[in-house]
Amino acid sequence: MSAEGAPIRVLLADDQALIRGGLAALLGLEPDIEVVCQLDSGACVVEAVAAHRIDVAVLDIEMPEIDGIAAAAALRDAAQGAGEGSGCAVLIVTTFGRPGYLRRAAEAGARGFVVKDTPAEELAQAVRDVHAGRQAFDPRLLAESLTTGRNPLTVREQEVLREALAGATVRQIARALGLSPGTVRNHLSAAIGKAHASTRAEAAAVARDRGWL
Repeated sequence: MSAEGAPIRVLLADDQALIRGGLAALLGLEPDIEVVCQLDSGACVVEAVAAHRIDVAVLDIEMPEIDGIAAAAALRDAAQGAGEGSGCAVLIVTTFGRPGYLRRAAEAGARGFVVKDTPAEELAQAVRDVHAGRQAFDPRLLAESLTTGRNPLTVREQEVLREALAGATVRQIARALGLSPGTVRNHLSAAIGKAHASTRAEAAAVARDRGWL
């Protein structure tokens, strides 16, 4: 229950309706948790948190317009300004159990990070924990995030690898980012070295799997 004895008010944001509905149904079985808002994008999370007086925002990572990590950061910034996101805890619930994602989520202000195959009772307890100000990070991923270290890529290197991940050529990346082909090659070369890869496609895959992108 919340401080006033009322159920914990939860917002769910996930672009997959079936998964979102399943999570809502599971959490709705708990007497101290109430799912009061569901979204299919991270774009309106801050506004919805304010409008529905949300205690805990349960966010997926990969969503259209604004992903869950960016939405968590927006809530953190709003709270720091005593604005619309003030008082709302963030729990990331995702299919992508990558240590790099966990680290980025924590840096964005999330109090918890669990994967979607987490048992229902553990998910409900994670909601309670973050609402109470405690952390609820998957212990295996947390340990891995400590060993893999911080994201070594610069912002530009991340940008060129995202384009490379989609199969873009050097010239296509250059046009998309407003860079010269030579500059793109330099960024790709640096990213390949940091990922200990041999090609840009391999570097992009490594960066994706480690949650660097």
